[in-house]
Amino acid sequence: MKFAAVLVASLSVASAFAPAAQPKQSTAMNALFDDIANMDLWTPKKDQNTYGARSGKNIKTGAIGTKSYIPAGLSAAEYAKVRAQDEKKKSENYQKNVKKAFKFEDFTQFYLKRGTSEGGSWLKAPNLGHRMAKTKYDYSGARIEDNKLPEAFKIGGGKKK
Repeated sequence: MKFAAVLVASLSVASAFAPAAQPKQSTAMNALFDDIANMDLWTPKKDQNTYGARSGKNIKTGAIGTKSYIPAGLSAAEYAKVRAQDEKKKSENYQKNVKKAFKFEDFTQFYLKRGTSEGGSWLKAPNLGHRMAKTKYDYSGARIEDNKLPEAFKIGGGKKK
């Protein structure tokens, strides 16, 4: 009897550590994840996320109602006019940027034009190969001839009041 109890106990302990039989998992090709991963989210409108597509969308500024914010000192009509001007300005700026889209300067030509080709002579230039911005005044140090100056700037040439 003791032998039978020890045998049953040892079998139960051994079966507790044995791996359990697992059911076979399906690897079907039409699984839910595959359906989600292969979805084309832009199917309804293929070009809605391209640059410049804002003009084709129905985006507008809301109308002014009875509970709308109107700045102090303006009537609803005046504020609507200001908002329309702002909307027009924003639209024109967007269209200006759309026209500039995808127009790039060839870097090789830019590199050669600025004088930074091989040799290092550009390191001795006053601007070190950078393009300089235009300024309102002439800072080149060149002298202006007297005959090109307006009368008010000539010594003794301006009329006194």
